[in-house]
Amino acid sequence: MATSMEGKARLVRGVSFRAAHHYRRREWSAEENQRVFGSQAIPHEHDWRVEVHVVGPVDPDTGWCTDLVALDKALADLMEGWDGGDLNALVPQVSEGMMPSTENLARWLHERLTGRVSPPAEVVEVRVFESLDLGSAFPP
Repeated sequence: MATSMEGKARLVRGVSFRAAHHYRRREWSAEENQRVFGSQAIPHEHDWRVEVHVVGPVDPDTGWCTDLVALDKALADLMEGWDGGDLNALVPQVSEGMMPSTENLARWLHERLTGRVSPPAEVVEVRVFESLDLGSAFPP
């Protein structure tokens, strides 16, 4: 019996980097930020990992389900400067008020990677980990 995944594969591309971030609401006082976010209100670094999951039919000529060079370029464009940088300064939406949580970063990357792989392949999931034991996936 045929399934909708027949002839398809899931490619997982992982990227690791070290970057800082912190949680802070501009409209709150330093005391309120400290009360709500605790030590997370102070800039701190993590060893991050991003995983992008792409699903598509396997090309019989290349054996790939997507153009890996194009995917890597899209990731490099979106994550330029993240290694060794501060995500609060590097991600425009964070500097505008979006919290730099794994949840928000996974969603942010997913939204920007969608459409950057050649159809019929598609980005089906982005995972962002700030440590070995804490991360998020989008969509859930």
